[in-house]
Amino acid sequence: MPLATKVVAAAPAGHATPLLAVAIPEGGFPRSLEALDRQVGGTIARLVSSRDFTGEADQATVLYPSGPATRVALVGLGKGPVTRAAVRRAAAVAARLAQRQGVDRVSFHLAGEAAGLPPAEAVQVITEGLVAGAWRFLGMKRPPDDPKPELAAAEILVAEASDAVAEGHRVGEAVAAAHVVARDLQVLPGNVCTPTHLATTATDLGRRHGIPVTVLDRAALQQEGMNALLGVAQGSVQEPRLIVLEYRGADGPPVVLVGKGITFDSGGISIKPAERMEDMKFDMSGAAAVLGTFEMLGRLKPALHVVGLVPSAENMPSGTALKPGDVVKSHFGKTIEIVNTDAEGRLILADALSYARRFKPACALDAATLTGAVVIGLGHTAGAVLGTDADLVREVLAAGERAGERVWELPFWDEYRELNKSEIADVKNSGGRPAGTISAAWFLREFVEGFPWAHLDIAGTAYTDKETPASVKGPTAMGTRLFCEFLLARR
Repeated sequence: MPLATKVVAAAPAGHATPLLAVAIPEGGFPRSLEALDRQVGGTIARLVSSRDFTGEADQATVLYPSGPATRVALVGLGKGPVTRAAVRRAAAVAARLAQRQGVDRVSFHLAGEAAGLPPAEAVQVITEGLVAGAWRFLGMKRPPDDPKPELAAAEILVAEASDAVAEGHRVGEAVAAAHVVARDLQVLPGNVCTPTHLATTATDLGRRHGIPVTVLDRAALQQEGMNALLGVAQGSVQEPRLIVLEYRGADGPPVVLVGKGITFDSGGISIKPAERMEDMKFDMSGAAAVLGTFEMLGRLKPALHVVGLVPSAENMPSGTALKPGDVVKSHFGKTIEIVNTDAEGRLILADALSYARRFKPACALDAATLTGAVVIGLGHTAGAVLGTDADLVREVLAAGERAGERVWELPFWDEYRELNKSEIADVKNSGGRPAGTISAAWFLREFVEGFPWAHLDIAGTAYTDKETPASVKGPTAMGTRLFCEFLLARR
């Protein structure tokens, strides 16, 4: 269950709690903490003035006062203007610290001088950060013989309650729940999180929130002519699925969200190296972001019309698998030469983007762990965005900044289209190593018609192999908050 959060109108001084976490920016002692500092014998001011606590990002120092709070933790916000991302991260650091301390409740306070954000926004991102920081997956481990208390609740201390603050908390809870849904799916192994499991998850989500869900099985996909998706799946015993969710909170053309749902990617006949192949369970991270976003829609019920498309398959080598040199006819009608069976995500997305035309979208966004090339270009700090509409790309960039899930626009010039030219078919499924992220996006563009579209390559940011003060190793739910922010800005 996600961490339970609530807003409490209370000053940090005098508030009884097992752990009081206070977020402080770099640059001096916040005067709003003078009363709390007196309760801890002036220790906060001395730590700040001596530079033993600087307030740099991720820094955390725990004090043990003789007062209402059993522990007081100083958490750094970093330099410069206080941003949503900095506050969200500080809250996540506080939640992780609370887990290590073995407390069942944490109280979080943003020092007054740090509150450069409107109170509602601050409460929203604090809620998101606390829940994200508290997340961990223990569902497949045997319980320890002597378990620590679980962090179960968090309080957000504010100067005064208001309707705006309550709404900020409501939004934060919904976005945080979306994040948890995505990470809970991402972390599952491929023998559990199959295309059928994704479809069951979507159906259960739809039932809980009253959102219609349609699942196309193999027979329905064959009837639709989705041969690119079927081709990827034909080497596996796992049945492919196309999952369609439609949230109708308003009339008019929908926003269509598409998420790549490769539940395990061996590379197929073009098999991947064995090292770190276990991480290919994360190749459904785009699908997880879409399903998580529908959790937010179901909770908030905004005045929006949103369609979610999740094409899903497992990519395996076998005697029935696609081979390099094969040609398949896509749902769109274009033929595709398969030159690399490890370029499979773009095949299933091509059929899904073609299928999206029937909804006459206002716009479409897709998220996919599509190319290793994006890691070479942008590392593990940002995803890539490419699109057919400059205004839409700007919306995506802004949503990523608000969400703390940055993306960077790459060039999408016509010259790159030549990389995907085929001698035998309308297009080939890989343009080779040069500009690999761009040529992959250009391949997808071949199947987009009649609506503005933006593509997010999240291969370098969907999961992490490093633990940080703000997060455990593993899934990041990249794209989930970005999708949520994009949609909520259109309410």
